[in-house]
Amino acid sequence: MRIEREQQEAAREDEPDERRRPAFRPDVEGLRAVALGLVLLYHAGVPWFPGGYVGVDVFFVVSGFLITGLLLSGAERHGAVSLLRFYGRRARRLLPAAAVVVLAVCLAAVQWMPPLERRNVAADAVGAALYVTNWQQAGRAVDYSAADAEASPLQHYWSLAVEEQFYLAWPLLVLAVLWTFRKVRGGGTGPARTGGDGRPSLLGRFGLRARLAVALGALAAVSFVHAVRLSAEEGGVAYFSTFTRGWELAVGGLLALVPAAAWRRALPAARTGALAAGALAAAGLAAVAYAGLRFDDATRFPGPWGLLPVLGTAAVIAAGCGLAAHPVARLLSVPPLRYAGRISYSWYLWHWPAVVFVPLALDRELSVRWMLVVVAAAALPAALTHRLVEEPVRRARVLLPTPRALAVGAACTAATVLVAAGSWISAPTIALATAEQARGAAALADEDQPQRTAKALRPLPEKATDDRGKVHDDGCLAGQQETESGDCAYGNTGGSDTVVLFGDSHAMQYSPALEKITERRGLRLVTLTKSACTPAQVTVFNNQLQRTYTECDEWRDNALDRIEDERPALIITGTQDVKTVVEDGKRLSGKESAKAHQKGYEETMDDLLGTGATVLTLADNPYPPEDIPSCVSGAVRDLEDCAFSEADGYGYEPVSARANAKFDEVALIDPKPVMCKDGTCPAVIGNVIVYRNGAHITASYMETLTDWLDSQLPRVT
Repeated sequence: MRIEREQQEAAREDEPDERRRPAFRPDVEGLRAVALGLVLLYHAGVPWFPGGYVGVDVFFVVSGFLITGLLLSGAERHGAVSLLRFYGRRARRLLPAAAVVVLAVCLAAVQWMPPLERRNVAADAVGAALYVTNWQQAGRAVDYSAADAEASPLQHYWSLAVEEQFYLAWPLLVLAVLWTFRKVRGGGTGPARTGGDGRPSLLGRFGLRARLAVALGALAAVSFVHAVRLSAEEGGVAYFSTFTRGWELAVGGLLALVPAAAWRRALPAARTGALAAGALAAAGLAAVAYAGLRFDDATRFPGPWGLLPVLGTAAVIAAGCGLAAHPVARLLSVPPLRYAGRISYSWYLWHWPAVVFVPLALDRELSVRWMLVVVAAAALPAALTHRLVEEPVRRARVLLPTPRALAVGAACTAATVLVAAGSWISAPTIALATAEQARGAAALADEDQPQRTAKALRPLPEKATDDRGKVHDDGCLAGQQETESGDCAYGNTGGSDTVVLFGDSHAMQYSPALEKITERRGLRLVTLTKSACTPAQVTVFNNQLQRTYTECDEWRDNALDRIEDERPALIITGTQDVKTVVEDGKRLSGKESAKAHQKGYEETMDDLLGTGATVLTLADNPYPPEDIPSCVSGAVRDLEDCAFSEADGYGYEPVSARANAKFDEVALIDPKPVMCKDGTCPAVIGNVIVYRNGAHITASYMETLTDWLDSQLPRVT
């Protein structure tokens, strides 16, 4: 009977009784629509909104405000917070719609994605179900091998993961503060404990809201400082981290802690209050709009520039907390905006899968105009999900008792994980080619036509990304925050003559062949390579770190000193030709970067020639227009679908070749003859996958180039 009575009481508290809730804010509902609109415009590729990603920050502030208001209402009414009841409400509200979209994405992946991408989507589905997508994305942000990976149709779940992690942690903090509050007050309902003079103790003078504000304010300050630091050092990780986003939700929470009486005094119903509220809200909207229009992918975010949209959103919310009615609130409360805000959760869930899958289904890229149509059309499944899933589950009386609500959430998570596992297991695979089957480059010379089918491959498509060779596995491709290379000696390490391989990952990829050649010739091979770092004497922008790549400059200087100390007989240098050069703190355009990159490479070649060594330059290789392992995984019966033309593969400025042309004494090694034939660049040659990710060559294919590369190198002994 007691359990039944408690469930009935919980059900009554979950009933949509406005008297039991914080006052409903139609302007906040409209503000959700503004946030959604910014995200939709950004993901549609509208050029006027390069900072539309700030819509997510608006959502964070709104969520922090609303959730804190709900928790505070319960704490002040009952003197306690029921964690299970809170989590049950969140489960009913969020998990069913999220699960429906994830399940739909898994089914769409089976229909329109090759097996490898289908498996990646399955892994992302598990991450989405467990609300850890933001950490998956943060890991990819620092993984150079994942830099050119296809966009996941579930990557937008990162922001939901941040919110869910906040929902898990924030009630625990409220409980902790409540506990200290009750301890100080001697039980929770009586007067505050007093000191020796009969007056309330120092802690007793602070009410619950004040203590929550101190705790939340301290966490916000720590999170913001961390966001500023990490945004300057590792922008990709900072963007997705819960710890750098927590302050945004905390700002909304702090607003909810301000007593209603304080808002009424600050923004009374009088004309002056209305003017002040209107000005505050207008300034807040202007700040959000400015961020959407002026920010871009180079903006240090979420700190410190996240302050602009976050405080702007806070200003709009604060303006509506008083008694004064103002024009901005009326604008945000118009029915179309309110409806868009009401279904914004489902619309957000559906829009990004639409952006990914519609072009795949149509088998063509879409213009910005058509992408706008796509994100707008996502309103239809969003409205249906809201009407048929969100609202019925949230309001179903049978699900109001907390145990049933939690069971619904657990069922949604379990169903998603099971479907994802099924999608992973059922994805077709192919056999691993034997050493005899994996002919590689030799087949390109022997066969008149590119390979059309394959019964076995090396490496397997799902293993291609990791097919990087011993040098990489040994840590001799210096990480992006490292400034020195280790010993990294290969070949005949006791040889009297040294060969140095100097450059970035496009140089490092030649190491599997060079290891064999130098061992065969009795030479010592020293690899001085660093991820995304050109040997050219220019400062470049790092896309993973989202900042100027200062570590590259320092590593290059150290590597050049090391080369002088090594006194090599032969220096082989190579780089990815496409780099973004930074001058005077600004990123140069594509053509300007190519010119500066070439000039810097010429300076490096001149310095290398000054060592007295023979110098060779590796020309850059073709750039595939799509992810090759993924394409091959779904095209083993028609590999021509994954081949591409030389014109497409070499659609960049040939910086290395042009720099090399300035020096008659520097030979050029061009891999085009062993990568392409008759104007076509195959994805698979002699049962070997050529590219592991982006424009990086697999170690397996490079090993088959050993004899060819040996013929290109001069004798140095």
